Amino acid sequence: MAAEGNKLWGGRFSGSTDPVMEILNASITIDQRLAEVDIQGSMAYAKALEKAGILSKTELEKILSGLEKISEEWSTGVFVLKQSDEDIHTANERRLKELIGDIAGKLHTGRSRNDQVVTDLKLFMKNSLSVISTHLLQLIKTLVERAAISVLVGVCRLSHITCVSFFPGSGALAGNPLEIDRELLRSELDFASTSLNSMDAISERDFVVEFLSVATLLMIHLSKLAEDLIIYSTSEFGFLTLSDAYSTGSSLMPQKKNPDSLELIRSKAGRVFGRLAAILMVLKGLPSTYNKDLQEDKEAVFDVVDTLNAVLQVATGVISTLQINKENMEKALSPEMLSTDLALYLVRKGMPFRQAHTVSGKAVHLAESKGTTINNLSLEDLKSISPLFGSDVSQVFNVVNSVEQYTAMGGTAKSSVTAQIEQLRELLKKLKEQA
Repeated sequence: MAAEGNKLWGGRFSGSTDPVMEILNASITIDQRLAEVDIQGSMAYAKALEKAGILSKTELEKILSGLEKISEEWSTGVFVLKQSDEDIHTANERRLKELIGDIAGKLHTGRSRNDQVVTDLKLFMKNSLSVISTHLLQLIKTLVERAAISVLVGVCRLSHITCVSFFPGSGALAGNPLEIDRELLRSELDFASTSLNSMDAISERDFVVEFLSVATLLMIHLSKLAEDLIIYSTSEFGFLTLSDAYSTGSSLMPQKKNPDSLELIRSKAGRVFGRLAAILMVLKGLPSTYNKDLQEDKEAVFDVVDTLNAVLQVATGVISTLQINKENMEKALSPEMLSTDLALYLVRKGMPFRQAHTVSGKAVHLAESKGTTINNLSLEDLKSISPLFGSDVSQVFNVVNSVEQYTAMGGTAKSSVTAQIEQLRELLKKLKEQA
């Protein structure tokens, strides 16, 4: 069992912690990913302590030098974790003391791990959102280049999750009583502004929920896109062919080419939504200020960040390398698809749409009864249903004309699609300028 005297909070306790409780309580296996941002936050806080007169310039230099050494150890993979390291903050402070002695104990003056963890997580997410946004912009660019613009997801929201931009700097729950310059800390760590309320700053995880919500919506769009591509790549449709680089085979059937890249994207949507649901359940019953339940936030964020980074890059690869089988698409067209166009033909002749819909349906039924297709009905056949049909009705049964009639904004006409693509290119240009 671990003795309490070695812990940051051990002074009030006697005896030892149950070893199973130690395992449940520890988060170092997860939050060691925060090592670099934790050091970054500690360097900024050390400067604020020096400005407040808590540290001398010499002490500040020693602490900064020690933290730089720890950062190097993490980056080169030589940092050695110990069983007593409860979390990343404990580990870094323990190592700092080993390097520079008791001066390291001054770094925690007026500070709390409650505040450290939310600061670290926000710093991590700021960096991660920048990378994810880059991958998302590349996917959208690829979709635009291939004119597959049916999916445009929340890149703007993803890159501007507002709560991440607020710097906590609020101690355990009531703020800092040592005249620490929070504006200095905000500037050093490049946050947009400081939080207004100390209790809310260390307890709220709205920024986590907001990120997971946007990520879930993004994954739902990608899952739908994946489903479309999976269906259209089957032998029954044959509309497109996936690159071998994003497909796998069967251990039993040599001929199979599985769209596993897309199936995995589709499945990851459930994983990301599960993380959102889990953190919402953690938050729903918590009282104000920090509670240990919030330890669950980091694993959710790390998992979703990793998932998005992988999924976005794979989706971009799939889109950029797939082959479109135009001939198969054209073969799949049938005259019955133009039944609405037949109704619209009658509307343009002055017939109310509800009546025109019925007339078109009767034409379909007549073609079926004759064992033919609707475009092969004679003019006399059509006139037997409505006298408004004329010789110009033959123009209806042309798929190009059908597509080109939808000229309204967002429609299928070539001019409309071109306008949509140009709008998206302009959006991508603006987002790139803002990055």
